[in-house]
Amino acid sequence: MSVDGMRLERRNATGLSEIRPQLLDVYAEIYAARLDEEFHTVERFDERLGWNTEVPGFTAVVGYLDETPVGYAYGCTLQTGTRWWNGLRTPVPDGAIVEDGARTFALSELMVVEKMRGTGAAKAIHDELLSGRLEQRVTLLVEREHPKVRSLYEGWGYEWFGEALPSTDSPLYDAMVLRLDS
Repeated sequence: MSVDGMRLERRNATGLSEIRPQLLDVYAEIYAARLDEEFHTVERFDERLGWNTEVPGFTAVVGYLDETPVGYAYGCTLQTGTRWWNGLRTPVPDGAIVEDGARTFALSELMVVEKMRGTGAAKAIHDELLSGRLEQRVTLLVEREHPKVRSLYEGWGYEWFGEALPSTDSPLYDAMVLRLDS
């Protein structure tokens, strides 16, 4: 999928460091109304981004208009002993959350600036991020308070997996899963 004028660039953890300040600026623009919430401060987001870059399989895709980032997505492959599922509050079948370092790609963030919403930019970034992935499935968390976003992901093939509260100060999320191996 192409969005007029948007260039997509794939980055690994090393390649992300040079543009990290720009990504933090995009985050601050998107979450401007919530930056006073402890969980949504730029500093906390930067910590979460840092944790992701340390995990094998980390990949990011950044969308640019001219030389300005207008959206991005990133994630990593869930490793054995991951804490990703620790906040899951819904019973799931045996083995459903057992990770081996190759089974599940966790899409940690997908965001686009307001002027790019509704243009297909988010889907283009998403699809490029998942292009060529070898994992069986992708998981993500979407805030329970954002049913439109959850509906968007459902339209892309994601299914509800359970309710999650990743940390004591985080919002309540819906965990979703998309099968890649079907």
